[in-house]
Amino acid sequence: MQNAASRHAVWLSAAAIITDQIGRVLLVHPTYREDDRWLLPGGAADPGEHPLDACRREIAEELALRETALPRVLAVHSLSPHHPDIRPGIPCPGEIRYIFDGGTLTPDQIQAIRLPSTELSEFAFFETRDAVRRLLPVDGKIMLAAYRARLGTTGTAHLADGQHILKVPALDRHDVHVRYRPLWDSPLRRTPLPDQLPVQQAWAWCFVPDGRVVLVADPGPKGSLPMLPGGTVEKTDTPPEDTLHREAAEEAQLTLADPVRLGWVLDETGEVYGGVGPNARLRLAARVTGIGPATVDPATGRSFARLLATPTQAAALLGWGPPGARQAQLAAETAQTRWGLPTAHPTEIEEVPAEGMRLS
Repeated sequence: MQNAASRHAVWLSAAAIITDQIGRVLLVHPTYREDDRWLLPGGAADPGEHPLDACRREIAEELALRETALPRVLAVHSLSPHHPDIRPGIPCPGEIRYIFDGGTLTPDQIQAIRLPSTELSEFAFFETRDAVRRLLPVDGKIMLAAYRARLGTTGTAHLADGQHILKVPALDRHDVHVRYRPLWDSPLRRTPLPDQLPVQQAWAWCFVPDGRVVLVADPGPKGSLPMLPGGTVEKTDTPPEDTLHREAAEEAQLTLADPVRLGWVLDETGEVYGGVGPNARLRLAARVTGIGPATVDPATGRSFARLLATPTQAAALLGWGPPGARQAQLAAETAQTRWGLPTAHPTEIEEVPAEGMRLS
């Protein structure tokens, strides 16, 4: 009995990572906080309540979503009782928090959300770089680790005071955020390019022999943003496939073979290129035959992280929503039929070693 009475007691809570179709994270704004911070949906477990049941109950109470599956634990976090993010005057004995995967909501499900007005004033979907600024610092670290565990298929992240206590996954190591394209809904056109339409951009799904693709992550002050190898077509790039070979070598030290055009996307204004008017953004698939040692990109002076991901994982990281998922599927089918590459099954997103890779 004396042994049982001396056992450590902490608070228990649960929350969920819920996203919209382009990968932005759902946060709620409580009415009862004086610091104006937002929260992930969730809350404290009742006495004797399992974290999974607590999370389902809180989502139903806060959002009126009553059939949330919560199939995975994305993160488990331990907060020490004297952490600086605990509000002064709160007698917190420490906390164990479970973060579950709440899935992706359709537009109809988002429209059906109803908030308890006495507890929550609003909800919104934020890209992760914006969400971090609205959360307490430790909550932002928990959110990022859990969301990246979902994107990277790395299993449950185990954290203490916002820090990984086991191996740090590649997405966390390079502070990778989803590269959101909220208006990226132009269809991929499979027809030949019109002769009079200039090509301003050429990007490719670059496949290694196991069916995964290479992404490059561009570092910045607010985190790294992933992208497909490729870039802006220069005057000397004839045909646009030359752009792909040049940029893939400069950014990711890739040697490519047999690029094939998947289609093109119409950019009606060319605003990002200085208002050049209607132009095409070419999308290709290519086979990677070699990956050299990492170097600095001569065009930017930066060294890009190189990541290996399944096409489905890559589409989620690119933030292209359903159109991107369809394009990823098309690229994978092209790789299978043209080069006999296998279907890449869900696996942990990995970093290409700095010394490069030998491909069989």
